[in-house]
Amino acid sequence: MEKEENSNLENKMPEDDSALTEGKTDPKSEETKTEKTKEISPEEKILELEDKLTRTFAEMENQRRRYEKEKEDAFEYGGFSFAKEALSLIDNLERSKNILENDEKLKETEALKKTLEHFDIIYKDLISIFNKNNIKPIESINKKLDPNYHQAMMEIESDEKEPGTIIQEIQKGFVIKDRLLRPSLVGVSKKTEKKDEKSEENEPNLNNK
Repeated sequence: MEKEENSNLENKMPEDDSALTEGKTDPKSEETKTEKTKEISPEEKILELEDKLTRTFAEMENQRRRYEKEKEDAFEYGGFSFAKEALSLIDNLERSKNILENDEKLKETEALKKTLEHFDIIYKDLISIFNKNNIKPIESINKKLDPNYHQAMMEIESDEKEPGTIIQEIQKGFVIKDRLLRPSLVGVSKKTEKKDEKSEENEPNLNNK
């Protein structure tokens, strides 16, 4: 009986491991296959390195240009804030001059005349210093309104000038080289408003009544 059972077991057991491994894949062999497929050729490596080098050089060039631009701006416009604040000197000088000119007690006096002369000398000196540092006043009177340099504060009726022409300067504007320090505050012309013809005809009638 025992011999028969053993023989039956022997018949059931596979002769080799090929039956067990049939239809299955070895994970190690798969890994080696994928590694081989992932391997980059020398030409591809060279191209990859060239691309990285190109990107690096481009980045370095951009940084160099930014640095040069910042250095140039610092040199050209380093005194921008100072120049903008210095304009208050001219403003205060002009205000003081206007106050003195409108003072009834000082009008037509020798003291006022001499004071205004000194004010004019100081004003011209300031403008001269500004010009040497490329700070120049904006031309406004009789010019067309330019939003880049002028700021309209009021409209003034005028038949002599085309609409949009600057006929009054409230505050002088300045530029430093090609950069605006502050715009000119101006008054521009507009067409005179004509009364209604009917209202003009009715006016004599109303006067007669």
